[in-house]
Amino acid sequence: MKILLSAYACEPNRGSEPGVGWNVALALAQYSGTHHQVYVLTTAAHRSGIEAELAHNPQPNLTVIYLDPFDWVYDWSQEGKHYTWAVNLHYYLWQVKAYLVARSLHKLHQFDIAQHVTYVRYYNPSFLALLPVPFIFGPVGGAEVTPPPFLTTFKSKDQWFERIRALAKRMGEWDPFLWLTIRRSALVWVTTQDTEKRIQALAAPRVETLSESGLIDSEIDQLCQYCLPSEEPIQFISMGRLLHWKGFHLGIQAFAQANLPNATYWILGEGPEEGRLKQLVQSLGLGDRVQFLGKLPRAEGLQKLAQSHALVHPSLHDSGGWVCLEAMATGRPVICLDLGGPGTQVTSETGFKIPAHAPEQAIQDLAKAMVEVATNPPLRERMGAAGRVRIQQHYRWENRAELLTQTYSKILQSQSSKVTRQNNEKVRT
Repeated sequence: MKILLSAYACEPNRGSEPGVGWNVALALAQYSGTHHQVYVLTTAAHRSGIEAELAHNPQPNLTVIYLDPFDWVYDWSQEGKHYTWAVNLHYYLWQVKAYLVARSLHKLHQFDIAQHVTYVRYYNPSFLALLPVPFIFGPVGGAEVTPPPFLTTFKSKDQWFERIRALAKRMGEWDPFLWLTIRRSALVWVTTQDTEKRIQALAAPRVETLSESGLIDSEIDQLCQYCLPSEEPIQFISMGRLLHWKGFHLGIQAFAQANLPNATYWILGEGPEEGRLKQLVQSLGLGDRVQFLGKLPRAEGLQKLAQSHALVHPSLHDSGGWVCLEAMATGRPVICLDLGGPGTQVTSETGFKIPAHAPEQAIQDLAKAMVEVATNPPLRERMGAAGRVRIQQHYRWENRAELLTQTYSKILQSQSSKVTRQNNEKVRT
């Protein structure tokens, strides 16, 4: 098949959305037993990273087309830029430019199918839906919001940020091009139940759930080499940007409430909440039992994960949650809130999914999970082993290529059958 992908964020050796865009494209281009020709539309902000990778590891079945509106290249991945109005404007204009480029490319290559991959946002349209080929929207997410009772745990400005964020998404739903995108989609993949509800409210003809995250085989092989530490102290770890909605303040309070005499807690990352979190640690009398290790290179971060017994990930509205996959691949139980992406990735066999009804309840239940992990070594082993199995079965990029190929084939067969029926009806009439 000739496959056209829209991947605004797309770069090798990166996590989060750039990793999604690149790994979907690469998995399809390398998928064994097929001869897919994969064409990827992305922004020139990713050119240097992609070209360096292709120079080292050529991909004959992969063609990358760089484009930007009015030659305006905006590197949204720089620290803090992905929260500015400029990236939203650039992204929307990029989508328009992507359609114009794709329309010309289709005349040359006659694509079989098109798919929007990144951004993983349900509330912005993809104009590739206007092409005369079957179109898949997603996986998309973003409908996840902080449960209202937890807003009081944020600073005043962060509470307003959350309210404005939720309002902006609902305003995006009024975009007629979004309605057109969804209604012209042969399939909409969503990452969470929250997004599924919003997409269904927009009258999507077909909606299915699929995580946007995954791991390549070499990463899985590397992570599977790490064994659970058998010695004490029990080491908990949280990893990510120190943002208010990541819920690190809940994890710290739960650790204090668990009151485990021989346990420590590492927090990896940096961000605007660092000062507030350090003050919280001091006010709870945790001293050096909670250590802030800053932002570490990926290899060092994975080493710290390997030295830990469990991941604590109390995020309040993640649509993805890559760190949960990495933890499961290393055989670590995951303690998370039953929200968003982590709520779909983690199961009762691989960790603890804590309901998020109220801050006090969530903190108490997180603390109970910490105690259970710390005092029950056989449970840690069982959950770790189950996590590794789940990664192999559901989150290998190589498996994703097979799923995509099968889905494309079914959609194309369905379209062909529909055309045949319509032609037969014309003949009869």
